[in-house]
Amino acid sequence: MLDDGSPRRGAREASEARSEAESSTPSEVNKEEASDCPEGATSHAPRPSRLTPTEFALVLASALLHAVWSVAIKGARSPLAFGTAQQLAEVPLALCALFFFRLADLTPALLVLVAATGLAHGVYGFWMTLAYARAELTRVYPIIRSTPALLPLIAIPLGESVTPLGALGIAVVVAGVWLVYGDALSLRRLFAPELVYAWLALGAGVAYSLADKFAMAELHAGAWRGPLPRPLAWYALLTLAAVAVRVPLALARIGAAEVVAAARSDVRRVLVSTLAGLVGYGLILHVLQTAPASYVVAVRQLSVILAALIAMRFLGEQPTRTRLAGAALTVVGVATIAVAG
Repeated sequence: MLDDGSPRRGAREASEARSEAESSTPSEVNKEEASDCPEGATSHAPRPSRLTPTEFALVLASALLHAVWSVAIKGARSPLAFGTAQQLAEVPLALCALFFFRLADLTPALLVLVAATGLAHGVYGFWMTLAYARAELTRVYPIIRSTPALLPLIAIPLGESVTPLGALGIAVVVAGVWLVYGDALSLRRLFAPELVYAWLALGAGVAYSLADKFAMAELHAGAWRGPLPRPLAWYALLTLAAVAVRVPLALARIGAAEVVAAARSDVRRVLVSTLAGLVGYGLILHVLQTAPASYVVAVRQLSVILAALIAMRFLGEQPTRTRLAGAALTVVGVATIAVAG
């Protein structure tokens, strides 16, 4: 009998160990590797903290479309009626989209997020149009689009990081937005009665930005068996959910006859603004699948400058030099974010 330390015994044990290793299934190996990570975590690399050049270009395109969309609503005789008609025009497209993806792919978390973003988008659109009816676009639009002032602080639970240069760019964008607002930044002027709905819309914008970011991450991680891209499917869902909130609020305030009259008076404008809104926010949802929400929303603030220029040309508004300086400062902030990303 050979002792435990004999070469034959050692060779046999080594052979058995190799056989056990080769017979291990990939799932068992993955389970062992996954056990080293906290629950709910993955072994993937950390989420990116920068924007790629392509993502940056797509967000800029979205900014232009949002500015066009906003000026079209502001220029209507009744922004509330026009905005409601424009939202209703999206319903047929949203319903058609439901046939090009599988609702079974929506997780319970996504269903909750649909309800959350639908509520936020619904009250956002309602409050935004009321704000446009009360004050000049160049006064309320910068407030409504000031989401970057709050989102970076709230987006920390998303696991995102902001580089020092990126944080500087966000701060400069926010400072430029406030300068675009007006000459005097007293609290009394900032919270004047005609600006109440602008502030409410700002809060709703923060809410839906976070909900949509969570939703895009959830969609990106899960299975998807439909031909329709995830962002467009999500846009269809949030549109239907938002209509269920926004339309009843509008009809209770102005009635169905005014909405119908707004749609009939300028069908072309309604269709153009509908297309601009659809494509513009679809681009944002596409970028949010992989890009940090803080940078996406901040870069999109270039729409403040574009809206001011379009309003000067087509609405006859005359911003002061301070507002124009703020617009230039916003450009600097956007460029800083581009360098950081």
